[in-house]
Order: sequence, then C-alpha cells, then structure tokens
Amino acid sequence: MVALKTVGLLVVRDRKLLLAFSRNKQCFYLPGGKVDEGETEKGALCREIEEELHVQLTEEDLEYYTHITAPAFGEKRGVIMEQDCYLVHRDIEPKPAAEIGEIRFFSSDEYAEQSAQAPGAIAILKILKEAGLVD
Repeated sequence: MVALKTVGLLVVRDRKLLLAFSRNKQCFYLPGGKVDEGETEKGALCREIEEELHVQLTEEDLEYYTHITAPAFGEKRGVIMEQDCYLVHRDIEPKPAAEIGEIRFFSSDEYAEQSAQAPGAIAILKILKEAGLVD
C-alpha cells in the first residue's frame, strides 16, 4: 500500500463545503494537493490554493481541523490519501485555475448526487456534517 501525503482546504459558506472539479480526474474534490519534499503542510496548501484557485493565503490564515484517510481517487488501486485538512479564517474569492474546471459549494446530499465521488470528499463532508458545519 502506498500513502500520499496531502493537504486540503476547508471553505464553508451557508452550510456548504467548497469543492473543486478537476479536469484531469473528472471529479469534485477538496482543493489542495500533495506536500512536496521540504515543504511544510501549510506552505504546500498555500502554494496549491494559489495554483488551483488564484487565492493567496498565508500560513496564519490556516487552522488545522482534522485528518482523513481514504482511497486516493483517480490513482492506482492500493494508493491511500493521508490528508490534513485546514480551515481558512477569512473570506476568499476563489476562481478556477490550472486543472480546475469549476468550483462549487456542496451539502452532503448534493455531493451524493454526483456521478463521480472522491472518497476523501465523502469523508470530510461526513465529519463536517457531524460537527454541524454543513448540511
């Protein structure tokens, strides 16, 4: 089994979670990505969010929220995503960039209607729903 160390950004508005549609993987997932060698988690997340959403964040904008483990969507069988998720504590105006084709806010039920669902997105929506942050 192979583990991918990743970070994800949690943006909640009106009891819905921001997810980004990857043109490469044809699925909505949590914005973020892999942590490169020599990077801090927060540094990697700031870099990924600038690349994917045209939003400049600082490490001070981010607060650790939780860790999720799930099969890595779009990867070979046996690849597991280990993802630390961070809340952002200021308003941002994300715009799709790079491989991101669209961004949208989802409730748990709305995401369940998607034909392709990333296990990590399902896991974090469940956690946020149990915490009363999303519907």
